[in-house]
Amino acid sequence: MKFAKEPIDFSYPEALRSCVCCPRKCRVNRLAGEPGYCRTGAGYKIGAICLHKGEEPVISGEHGICNVFFTHCNLQCSYCQNHQISRNETPEIEYILTLDGVVRRIERLLDQGAHAVGFVSPSHVIPQVQAVIRALQEKGRSPVTVYNTHAYDRVESLSSLSSLIRVWLPDLKYMDERLALRLSHAPRYPAVATAAIREMVRQKGFNLKLNSRGEIQEGVIVRHLVLPGQVENSKDVLRFLAEKISPDITVSLMAQYSPTPHVALTDGLNRGVTKAEYEEVLDEMDFLGLENGWVQDLESKDNYQPDFKNSHPFDS
Repeated sequence: MKFAKEPIDFSYPEALRSCVCCPRKCRVNRLAGEPGYCRTGAGYKIGAICLHKGEEPVISGEHGICNVFFTHCNLQCSYCQNHQISRNETPEIEYILTLDGVVRRIERLLDQGAHAVGFVSPSHVIPQVQAVIRALQEKGRSPVTVYNTHAYDRVESLSSLSSLIRVWLPDLKYMDERLALRLSHAPRYPAVATAAIREMVRQKGFNLKLNSRGEIQEGVIVRHLVLPGQVENSKDVLRFLAEKISPDITVSLMAQYSPTPHVALTDGLNRGVTKAEYEEVLDEMDFLGLENGWVQDLESKDNYQPDFKNSHPFDS
């Protein structure tokens, strides 16, 4: 006899008493300050809350999306462009806010014209994300909500957000498990991330829903960042999306990789993606019939270097 799994209550703050938000399932009591892998605790640790116009056009819209950048992460990618806020041991930049403080900052940016709120690297703070969205709803706010993730997510967590998140924006990083372990300390990443993306598609389908201004209202956009020297990994990611999900899925191929100080001396990661590497990935994308989405210019790496010491991290 098979028994159905009981739904998990991810409500804030009780879900943090024995945390299983992400695939690591540390089961620590974050309410009591016990440090799990992400070392985040039960509060609102924020790197920045700002308008960002550098996302895909349907997400940024005319005025930009209000992005909430959480600090810490349940992945530790050696090359992370947000390294100032994503390191679990000692983030360089971190602000401790209350729920009301987070909501008030979001409201100010919504009043400036943002149509959407993006939660960036939220996999380790599912209960906090839920609390922020519900607090906005209680204030009569109903922005498009975007879950911007590296896809190292539990299906159960994504299911708990099904009525709250309108746009899933995962980055499918790897189909090579050894590469995921070496670069991101992420056991079973391919299996975990592909299951997460299947759940997102189950919820929203393949087609993006846009308003009259071309701004996204609902859907799934899968990103993939091409890494130097890892063409076969990128081709495997695209093959999975085309053959196991659908060639109709919307894909955003990113060329913005740029070495950070943490990998300046690491062979293979201390350079950008070459034109030949990127064109080989683009050729595979064309061959597979992945026609919906966006492709970054190879020169885009010069435009996506955030500095979280600034009030707006993406101001040059």
